[in-house]
Amino acid sequence: MQKKKLPVGIEDFEEIRTEGFYYIDKTGLIRDLLNNWGKVNLFTRPRRFGKTLNMSMLKNFFEIGADKTLFDGLTISKETALRERYMGKYPVISISLKGVDGLNFEEACGALRRIIRAEASRFRMLLSSEKIADEDKQLFLRILQEKDTFDDVRDSLRMLSSLLNQCFSEKVILLIDEYDVPLDKAFQHGYYEEMVLLIRGLFGQALKTNEFLQFAVLTGCLRVSKESIFTGLNNFDVNSIVDVEHDEHFGFTEAEVLKLMEDYDMEEKAGIVKEWYDGYHFGDTDIYCPWDVIRYTKKLLADPYAEPEAFWINTSGNDLVKCFIDKADKTT
Repeated sequence: MQKKKLPVGIEDFEEIRTEGFYYIDKTGLIRDLLNNWGKVNLFTRPRRFGKTLNMSMLKNFFEIGADKTLFDGLTISKETALRERYMGKYPVISISLKGVDGLNFEEACGALRRIIRAEASRFRMLLSSEKIADEDKQLFLRILQEKDTFDDVRDSLRMLSSLLNQCFSEKVILLIDEYDVPLDKAFQHGYYEEMVLLIRGLFGQALKTNEFLQFAVLTGCLRVSKESIFTGLNNFDVNSIVDVEHDEHFGFTEAEVLKLMEDYDMEEKAGIVKEWYDGYHFGDTDIYCPWDVIRYTKKLLADPYAEPEAFWINTSGNDLVKCFIDKADKTT
Protein backbone atom coordinates (compact mmCIF):
# COMPACT_ATOMS: atom_id res chain seq x y z
CA MET A 1 0.00 0.00 0.00
CA GLN A 2 1.30 3.44 -0.91
CA LYS A 3 2.34 5.44 2.12
CA LYS A 4 0.99 8.92 2.76
CA LYS A 5 3.17 11.98 2.20
CA LEU A 6 4.77 13.49 5.28
CA PRO A 7 3.63 17.08 5.98
CA VAL A 8 6.94 18.90 6.44
CA GLY A 9 6.19 22.57 7.12
CA ILE A 10 2.46 22.29 6.25
CA GLU A 11 0.31 24.02 8.85
CA ASP A 12 -3.04 24.07 7.05
CA PHE A 13 -5.43 21.39 8.32
CA GLU A 14 -7.57 21.35 5.18
CA GLU A 15 -4.53 20.88 2.94
CA ILE A 16 -3.25 18.00 5.05
CA ARG A 17 -6.60 16.24 5.00
CA THR A 18 -7.47 16.80 1.34
CA GLU A 19 -4.04 16.29 -0.19
CA GLY A 20 -3.35 12.92 1.39
CA PHE A 21 -0.74 13.87 3.99
CA TYR A 22 -0.07 11.85 7.12
CA TYR A 23 -1.93 13.34 10.08
CA ILE A 24 -1.55 12.54 13.76
CA ASP A 25 -5.01 13.07 15.20
CA LYS A 26 -5.18 16.03 17.60
CA THR A 27 -8.92 16.66 17.31
CA GLY A 28 -9.30 15.63 20.95
CA LEU A 29 -8.36 19.25 21.62
CA ILE A 30 -11.78 20.29 20.27
CA ARG A 31 -13.57 17.90 22.62
CA ASP A 32 -11.55 19.01 25.65
CA LEU A 33 -11.98 22.72 24.89
CA LEU A 34 -15.74 22.31 24.72
CA ASN A 35 -16.03 20.05 27.75
CA ASN A 36 -13.69 22.14 29.93
CA TRP A 37 -15.17 25.47 28.96
CA GLY A 38 -13.07 28.61 29.15
CA LYS A 39 -13.99 31.98 27.69
CA VAL A 40 -10.37 32.83 26.79
CA ASN A 41 -7.87 29.99 26.44
CA LEU A 42 -4.13 30.60 26.10
CA PHE A 43 -1.75 27.78 25.11
CA THR A 44 2.00 28.33 25.45
CA ARG A 45 4.23 25.78 23.74
CA PRO A 46 7.63 25.79 21.99
CA ARG A 47 7.90 26.61 18.30
CA ARG A 48 7.21 23.84 15.79
CA PHE A 49 4.95 21.91 18.17
CA GLY A 50 1.74 22.07 16.14
CA LYS A 51 0.14 25.25 17.51
CA THR A 52 -0.65 26.75 14.10
CA LEU A 53 -1.94 23.45 12.72
CA ASN A 54 -4.23 23.06 15.73
CA MET A 55 -5.57 26.58 15.22
CA SER A 56 -6.27 25.74 11.58
CA MET A 57 -8.06 22.61 12.76
CA LEU A 58 -10.25 24.63 15.13
CA LYS A 59 -11.16 27.06 12.36
CA ASN A 60 -12.10 24.23 10.00
CA PHE A 61 -14.28 22.62 12.66
CA PHE A 62 -16.23 25.62 13.92
CA GLU A 63 -16.53 27.95 10.90
CA ILE A 64 -19.83 28.27 9.08
CA GLY A 65 -19.64 26.49 5.73
CA ALA A 66 -16.72 24.27 6.76
CA ASP A 67 -16.21 20.90 5.05
CA LYS A 68 -17.34 18.40 7.67
CA THR A 69 -15.82 15.46 5.80
CA LEU A 70 -12.35 16.71 6.81
CA PHE A 71 -12.97 15.17 10.24
CA ASP A 72 -14.21 11.77 9.09
CA GLY A 73 -12.51 9.00 11.02
CA LEU A 74 -10.89 11.33 13.56
CA THR A 75 -11.44 11.37 17.32
CA ILE A 76 -13.94 14.23 17.25
CA SER A 77 -16.13 12.35 14.76
CA LYS A 78 -17.09 10.01 17.62
CA GLU A 79 -18.44 12.92 19.69
CA THR A 80 -21.87 13.01 18.07
CA ALA A 81 -23.48 15.51 20.45
CA LEU A 82 -20.58 17.96 20.21
CA ARG A 83 -20.47 17.73 16.42
CA GLU A 84 -24.18 18.40 16.07
CA ARG A 85 -24.07 21.34 18.49
CA TYR A 86 -20.89 23.11 17.40
CA MET A 87 -19.53 21.92 14.05
CA GLY A 88 -19.86 24.49 11.27
CA LYS A 89 -22.08 26.74 13.38
CA TYR A 90 -20.00 29.86 14.11
CA PRO A 91 -18.37 32.80 12.36
CA VAL A 92 -14.62 32.52 13.04
CA ILE A 93 -12.02 35.28 13.09
CA SER A 94 -8.57 33.76 12.70
CA ILE A 95 -5.35 35.77 12.64
CA SER A 96 -1.66 35.11 13.21
CA LEU A 97 0.48 37.87 14.69
CA LYS A 98 3.68 36.17 13.54
CA GLY A 99 4.34 38.89 10.97
CA VAL A 100 3.96 41.85 13.35
CA ASP A 101 7.58 42.96 13.24
CA GLY A 102 9.52 46.10 12.42
CA LEU A 103 12.52 48.14 13.40
CA ASN A 104 10.19 50.74 14.89
CA PHE A 105 6.63 50.96 16.20
CA GLU A 106 5.23 52.49 13.00
CA GLU A 107 6.48 49.57 10.89
CA ALA A 108 5.10 47.01 13.33
CA CYS A 109 1.75 48.79 13.56
CA GLY A 110 1.56 48.82 9.77
CA ALA A 111 2.17 45.07 9.71
CA LEU A 112 -0.64 44.55 12.24
CA ARG A 113 -3.01 46.66 10.15
CA ARG A 114 -2.25 44.54 7.06
CA ILE A 115 -2.93 41.31 8.96
CA ILE A 116 -6.26 42.57 10.26
CA ARG A 117 -7.18 43.92 6.80
CA ALA A 118 -6.44 40.54 5.19
CA GLU A 119 -8.77 38.77 7.62
CA ALA A 120 -11.45 41.44 7.28
CA SER A 121 -11.32 40.98 3.50
CA ARG A 122 -12.62 37.42 3.94
CA PHE A 123 -15.89 38.94 5.14
CA ARG A 124 -16.60 41.45 2.36
CA MET A 125 -20.10 39.98 2.11
CA LEU A 126 -20.88 41.98 5.26
CA LEU A 127 -21.06 45.09 3.08
CA SER A 128 -24.11 43.72 1.30
CA SER A 129 -25.86 42.44 4.41
CA GLU A 130 -29.19 44.15 5.09
CA LYS A 131 -28.88 43.21 8.77
CA ILE A 132 -26.01 45.66 9.31
CA ALA A 133 -26.52 49.40 9.65
CA ASP A 134 -24.77 51.68 7.16
CA GLU A 135 -22.82 53.50 9.89
CA ASP A 136 -21.39 50.18 11.10
CA LYS A 137 -20.37 49.34 7.55
CA GLN A 138 -18.42 52.59 7.38
CA LEU A 139 -16.11 51.42 10.18
CA PHE A 140 -15.55 48.20 8.27
CA LEU A 141 -14.85 50.10 5.05
CA ARG A 142 -12.17 52.22 6.71
CA ILE A 143 -10.18 49.08 7.42
CA LEU A 144 -10.66 47.66 3.93
CA GLN A 145 -9.68 50.96 2.29
CA GLU A 146 -6.58 51.46 4.48
CA LYS A 147 -8.10 54.54 6.10
CA ASP A 148 -8.22 53.06 9.60
CA THR A 149 -6.98 55.14 12.53
CA PHE A 150 -5.02 53.95 15.55
CA ASP A 151 -8.29 53.69 17.48
CA ASP A 152 -9.83 51.69 14.62
CA VAL A 153 -7.00 49.15 14.88
CA ARG A 154 -7.51 48.70 18.61
CA ASP A 155 -11.28 48.20 18.11
CA SER A 156 -11.00 46.16 14.90
CA LEU A 157 -11.51 42.65 16.28
CA ARG A 158 -14.43 43.67 18.49
CA MET A 159 -15.98 45.62 15.61
CA LEU A 160 -15.62 42.67 13.23
CA SER A 161 -17.14 40.40 15.89
CA SER A 162 -20.12 42.74 16.13
CA LEU A 163 -20.72 42.77 12.36
CA LEU A 164 -20.45 38.99 12.09
CA ASN A 165 -22.83 38.56 15.00
CA GLN A 166 -25.36 40.87 13.35
CA CYS A 167 -25.04 39.02 10.03
CA PHE A 168 -25.15 35.42 11.28
CA SER A 169 -27.00 35.80 14.61
CA GLU A 170 -24.26 33.77 16.30
CA LYS A 171 -21.45 34.84 18.56
CA VAL A 172 -17.92 34.72 17.18
CA ILE A 173 -15.01 32.37 17.85
CA LEU A 174 -11.71 34.27 17.88
CA LEU A 175 -8.40 32.52 17.14
CA ILE A 176 -5.14 34.45 17.67
CA ASP A 177 -1.97 32.54 16.79
CA GLU A 178 1.52 33.72 17.85
CA TYR A 179 -0.01 36.32 20.16
CA ASP A 180 3.34 37.09 21.82
CA VAL A 181 5.41 37.83 18.69
CA PRO A 182 4.62 41.59 18.54
CA LEU A 183 5.81 42.04 22.14
CA ASP A 184 8.90 39.88 21.62
CA LYS A 185 9.94 41.88 18.55
CA ALA A 186 9.10 45.19 20.22
CA PHE A 187 11.27 44.29 23.20
CA GLN A 188 14.18 43.47 20.90
CA HIS A 189 13.85 46.70 18.91
CA GLY A 190 13.13 49.12 21.73
CA TYR A 191 9.45 50.05 21.41
CA TYR A 192 7.96 47.61 23.92
CA GLU A 193 5.91 50.15 25.90
CA GLU A 194 4.19 51.47 22.77
CA MET A 195 3.37 47.95 21.59
CA VAL A 196 2.04 46.93 25.01
CA LEU A 197 -0.45 49.81 24.87
CA LEU A 198 -1.60 48.79 21.38
CA ILE A 199 -1.93 45.07 22.13
CA ARG A 200 -3.57 45.74 25.49
CA GLY A 201 -6.17 47.88 23.73
CA LEU A 202 -6.71 45.33 20.95
CA PHE A 203 -7.05 42.39 23.34
CA GLY A 204 -9.03 44.35 25.90
CA GLN A 205 -11.66 45.26 23.31
CA ALA A 206 -11.71 41.80 21.72
CA LEU A 207 -11.52 39.60 24.82
CA LYS A 208 -12.79 41.61 27.78
CA THR A 209 -15.50 43.98 26.56
CA ASN A 210 -16.68 41.92 23.59
CA GLU A 211 -20.29 40.85 24.13
CA PHE A 212 -20.23 39.15 20.72
CA LEU A 213 -17.53 36.61 21.69
CA GLN A 214 -18.40 32.92 22.07
CA PHE A 215 -14.87 32.01 23.13
CA ALA A 216 -11.26 32.69 22.15
CA VAL A 217 -8.11 30.62 21.78
CA LEU A 218 -4.64 32.17 21.78
CA THR A 219 -1.30 30.46 21.25
CA GLY A 220 2.27 31.57 21.70
CA CYS A 221 5.71 30.54 22.87
CA LEU A 222 5.99 32.95 25.78
CA ARG A 223 3.83 33.59 28.81
CA VAL A 224 3.39 37.37 28.79
CA SER A 225 2.43 38.88 32.14
CA LYS A 226 -1.32 39.14 32.61
CA GLU A 227 -0.77 42.60 34.07
CA SER A 228 0.83 43.73 30.78
CA ILE A 229 -1.91 43.00 28.26
CA PHE A 230 -4.72 41.04 29.93
CA THR A 231 -5.55 43.40 32.79
CA GLY A 232 -8.99 42.80 34.27
CA LEU A 233 -9.75 39.78 32.08
CA ASN A 234 -11.91 37.23 33.88
CA ASN A 235 -12.32 33.59 32.78
CA PHE A 236 -8.74 33.62 31.48
CA ASP A 237 -7.41 30.05 31.27
CA VAL A 238 -3.65 29.66 30.74
CA ASN A 239 -2.33 26.24 29.74
CA SER A 240 1.46 25.82 29.70
CA ILE A 241 3.84 22.88 29.42
CA VAL A 242 3.50 22.14 33.15
CA ASP A 243 -0.27 21.64 33.02
CA VAL A 244 -1.75 18.15 32.77
CA GLU A 245 -4.84 19.33 30.90
CA HIS A 246 -4.28 19.22 27.11
CA ASP A 247 -0.78 17.72 27.63
CA GLU A 248 -1.16 15.37 24.64
CA HIS A 249 -2.55 17.89 22.15
CA PHE A 250 0.71 19.62 21.17
CA GLY A 251 3.74 17.62 20.05
CA PHE A 252 3.82 13.84 19.56
CA THR A 253 3.31 11.29 22.31
CA GLU A 254 5.40 8.13 22.41
CA ALA A 255 2.44 6.04 21.23
CA GLU A 256 1.93 8.36 18.27
CA VAL A 257 5.60 8.19 17.31
CA LEU A 258 5.65 4.39 17.54
CA LYS A 259 2.55 4.25 15.31
CA LEU A 260 4.29 6.57 12.81
CA MET A 261 7.37 4.36 12.77
CA GLU A 262 5.17 1.31 12.25
CA ASP A 263 3.20 2.94 9.42
CA TYR A 264 6.44 3.65 7.55
CA ASP A 265 8.05 0.27 8.34
CA MET A 266 10.72 1.85 10.51
CA GLU A 267 10.11 0.11 13.84
CA GLU A 268 13.84 -0.57 14.20
CA LYS A 269 14.49 3.18 14.25
CA ALA A 270 12.19 3.82 17.23
CA GLY A 271 15.07 3.67 19.72
CA ILE A 272 17.09 6.25 17.80
CA VAL A 273 14.08 8.54 17.49
CA LYS A 274 13.44 8.29 21.22
CA GLU A 275 17.07 8.97 22.10
CA TRP A 276 17.22 12.07 19.90
CA TYR A 277 13.76 13.59 20.00
CA ASP A 278 11.99 12.52 23.21
CA GLY A 279 13.20 15.60 25.07
CA TYR A 280 10.06 17.15 26.52
CA HIS A 281 7.63 16.53 29.35
CA PHE A 282 4.27 18.31 29.15
CA GLY A 283 2.06 17.81 32.19
CA ASP A 284 2.22 14.05 32.84
CA THR A 285 3.24 13.09 29.31
CA ASP A 286 6.58 12.56 27.58
CA ILE A 287 6.50 14.50 24.32
CA TYR A 288 8.58 14.25 21.15
CA CYS A 289 9.44 17.27 19.04
CA PRO A 290 7.16 16.81 15.97
CA TRP A 291 9.34 18.87 13.63
CA ASP A 292 12.35 16.65 14.30
CA VAL A 293 10.39 13.40 14.08
CA ILE A 294 8.75 14.28 10.75
CA ARG A 295 11.99 15.60 9.24
CA TYR A 296 14.00 12.55 10.27
CA THR A 297 11.30 10.14 9.08
CA LYS A 298 11.22 11.82 5.68
CA LYS A 299 15.02 11.67 5.50
CA LEU A 300 14.92 7.94 6.26
CA LEU A 301 12.48 7.38 3.40
CA ALA A 302 15.10 8.72 1.02
CA ASP A 303 18.05 7.10 2.78
CA PRO A 304 17.47 4.21 5.22
CA TYR A 305 20.96 4.77 6.66
CA ALA A 306 20.51 8.49 7.29
CA GLU A 307 21.85 9.79 10.57
CA PRO A 308 19.60 11.82 12.90
CA GLU A 309 20.07 15.56 13.17
CA ALA A 310 18.90 18.38 15.44
CA PHE A 311 16.50 19.74 12.82
CA TRP A 312 14.61 21.98 15.25
CA ILE A 313 17.57 24.01 16.48
CA ASN A 314 17.76 26.39 13.50
CA THR A 315 14.02 27.01 13.14
CA SER A 316 13.79 29.97 15.51
CA GLY A 317 15.80 32.65 17.23
CA ASN A 318 16.71 32.91 20.88
CA ASP A 319 17.30 36.65 20.94
CA LEU A 320 14.97 37.25 23.87
CA VAL A 321 16.71 34.62 26.00
CA LYS A 322 20.13 36.02 25.11
CA CYS A 323 18.96 39.52 26.02
CA PHE A 324 17.62 38.26 29.34
CA ILE A 325 20.93 36.58 30.14
CA ASP A 326 22.88 39.72 29.16
CA LYS A 327 20.80 41.76 31.62
CA ALA A 328 20.82 39.15 34.38
CA ASP A 329 22.42 39.80 37.75
CA LYS A 330 22.82 37.67 40.88
CA THR A 331 19.14 38.13 41.77
CA THR A 332 18.16 36.42 38.52
